[in-house]
Amino acid sequence: MILAKNIHKYYGDLHVLKGLDLHIEKSEIVSIVGASGAGKTTLLQILGTLDKPQKDKDSTLQINNIDIYGLSSKELSKFRNKNIGFIFQFHQLLPEFTAIENICIPAFIQNMPKKKAELRATELLGFLGLQNRARHKPGELSGGEQQRIAVARALINNPAVIFADEPSGNLDTESAENLHRLFFKLRDEFQQTFVIVTHNEELADMADRKIIMQDGMIIDKKEI
Repeated sequence: MILAKNIHKYYGDLHVLKGLDLHIEKSEIVSIVGASGAGKTTLLQILGTLDKPQKDKDSTLQINNIDIYGLSSKELSKFRNKNIGFIFQFHQLLPEFTAIENICIPAFIQNMPKKKAELRATELLGFLGLQNRARHKPGELSGGEQQRIAVARALINNPAVIFADEPSGNLDTESAENLHRLFFKLRDEFQQTFVIVTHNEELADMADRKIIMQDGMIIDKKEI
């Protein structure tokens, strides 16, 4: 599913990622943990194609057997929209749009017909127990509901892999636990791969595998 080799990243003179190698299987849930500044989010952004590593003839990134660094900018944008979903700590919902409109945005970018996109969004709302909140705007939803809307938005194009950066970091304990259980339900239902950066040890230990980072390197890969 994901194969990354010799990933380096610098910010000025700061060597943030120091030649990382990583292999993630299809339908695997992987957590990435480590102290602040370890390079977790930088790695997630590079794996998610939102950022690029330093150019190195030995550096590679493949997702679903596609050579990411062999794609043009236009091809990469199209690949990302179709194959990758993102969930962030702060849900990033557009406040002027309703829940269903927010969910449909990635589908519209993919030129999915409006009727088909709304049907898919409605199915996801039902799956997430939010069918009665479709016409509510983010300001009318609880924090947990907003984050579930963000999850539905990440799922609308049926991506192969979902990257989550501190997805429960802004939620109360009950909402966080519900979100954690939801990830595993989604994996079982849709066979998607999840890569989750988190400081939440409970979520990290629920994953199939926990990757521990320190000072820009992977220091351990634990099977849970």
